This record gives sequence, C-alpha cells and structure tokens, in this order.
Amino acid sequence: MSFWFLGLSLICALALTWLAMPALIRYFIAKKEGQQIREEGPTWHAKKSGTPTMGGLMFVLAATFSTLLTGWLAGQLTAMLWAVLLVWIVYSLIGMWDDSIKIFRQQNEGFKPWQKFLCQVIAAIIFVAIFRSDDPSVGWLYMAFIVFWLVGFSNAVNLTDGLDGLVTGLATISFAAYLILALFQHQYDVAIFCTAVIGGLIGFFPFNHKPAKIFMGDMGSLALGGALAAVAIMVHHPWSLLLIGLIYVIETASVILQVFWFRRTGKRIFKMTPIHHAFEMDGWSEWKIDYVFWLVQLVAAAISVTVLMAI
Repeated sequence: MSFWFLGLSLICALALTWLAMPALIRYFIAKKEGQQIREEGPTWHAKKSGTPTMGGLMFVLAATFSTLLTGWLAGQLTAMLWAVLLVWIVYSLIGMWDDSIKIFRQQNEGFKPWQKFLCQVIAAIIFVAIFRSDDPSVGWLYMAFIVFWLVGFSNAVNLTDGLDGLVTGLATISFAAYLILALFQHQYDVAIFCTAVIGGLIGFFPFNHKPAKIFMGDMGSLALGGALAAVAIMVHHPWSLLLIGLIYVIETASVILQVFWFRRTGKRIFKMTPIHHAFEMDGWSEWKIDYVFWLVQLVAAAISVTVLMAI
C-alpha cells in the first residue's frame, strides 16, 4: 500500500476537524450547552464552567469519514477495520449520551455508572465476536480479557481528561506508537485508522489547549480509550498499552488507591485525584503538567515500540 494513502487519511481528518470546529463552538455557545464543573474539583476550575463540550463529535466524525474514504481507496475495508470503527463510534455515542444528560440537567454527573458500564460491555462483546470470526483460535478467557481491556481503558482515558489539551496530546502519542507497530506488521487497515485519529486530534488541539475553547467531553475520551484498547489487541500486543498508555494507568491507579485508602483509614494519599489535580494543588500550571505528562508518555511509548520491534 502506498504511503500516500496514510497522508490522505491524516490530512483529510485534520482539515475536516480544524475547518468545522469553529462552527461547532459557535453552535454550542449559541445553545448555551457548556461543561458543568464538579464542585469537588479545584476551585480555580470554576471559571471553565460553561465552556462548550462534546468537541469529540467533530474529530470522531472526521476520523471516521477519513478512515472509510482512505480504506475504500486503498482496498483496506477489512473486517477488523470495521470492528475498530464500531468500537470508535459506539463508545463515542455512549459518551455523547452521557454528555447530553450532563448538559440538559445542568450537572456534572451523566447517566448511572451501571448504564454506562453495560453499554461499554455490549459494544466490547460485539468487537470480540468480530475479532473471533477473524481468528477462531481465540479462547473464552482471552475474549473476557478483551472486554475488560476495552471497558477499562475507555474509562481510564476518560478519567485522565481533566486538563486543557492533556488527553489530546497523550492520545496523539499513543496512536502514533500503534501506527508504527501497525506499519511494522504490515497491518495497513489499522495504520489507516490510527493516522485518521491522529489527524483529527491535531486538528482539534488548537481549540483544546489552554485556555480551551472547547472540551472533547466523554464523547471524545471514551472513544479514544476504547479504540486504543482495540488497536492494541489488533496488533497482538495488548499488554503494550500499559506502557504506551502509561499516564492513563497512573491516573486510574491514583483514583483506585485514593478510594481504597480513604475507605480503609479515613485519610487521603494524594491531595486530590486523578493525580493531575494533585500536581495542580502543589502549584503546577496546567501547561507544566501537560508537558511533563506528554514527555513521560512519549518516553514510555518509545521504549515499548523499540522493544516490540526488536523482538
């Protein structure tokens, strides 16, 4: 497959997102559909209340269109490409539903956790069914692991999305790592999807970095997390996501440890979780946290890719 197709995938998603985002922002502002900031969060985040959310809508649509167009032109509309697109779209719809409830009810909580969990599991099971049809040797234990991986990492990325531009940068690094692995394995269908997502995120970043003009919302973060897990499985290195997605793991672990220790002792380990808020409480600026977290993710991803390509 010609690398021109990858360029098309990236540029198409980037251009669509970048060109259409201003209109989406104006629409949300006109409709007064903005983010509700949780009361227990840092007090200085209150000024972000009312900032348009659901910006993930645009890069999800752009990446989907770009993937389908490029996949069709390159003859790469495979069953597995449809499978990852299913995860990408369905998880974004779950997030959109959650975001919509928050906006219409003017609160920070969306639908009930069990409702979100059930929808995520159902989407993951459908992905597993398609994956197993492509590889009948997959056993039941591994299928259960896939469901856990998709649900777990979709929520991990969602937890990480608490600072302007943070997840946009982290996800760009993660998908770039899997793009390299996909190309190394000649999995061009996966490469096309990764490139489209990267393009969409690059087009989104000018509107999402601090001070953010729009947030990606659960629609963006759930889609990114679920798709990352799906891609990791498709390149046959699911455990690599522990390094390539190291920051998501750390953020989630900080929440789990905080809740466990508080329930056990009544005391907190961190000043606030997810852990990016703890750094804020220590006086770090959002930009400093972004830069440090991006660097850690980049180094971890580079190590993981280097090792996997050497095996």
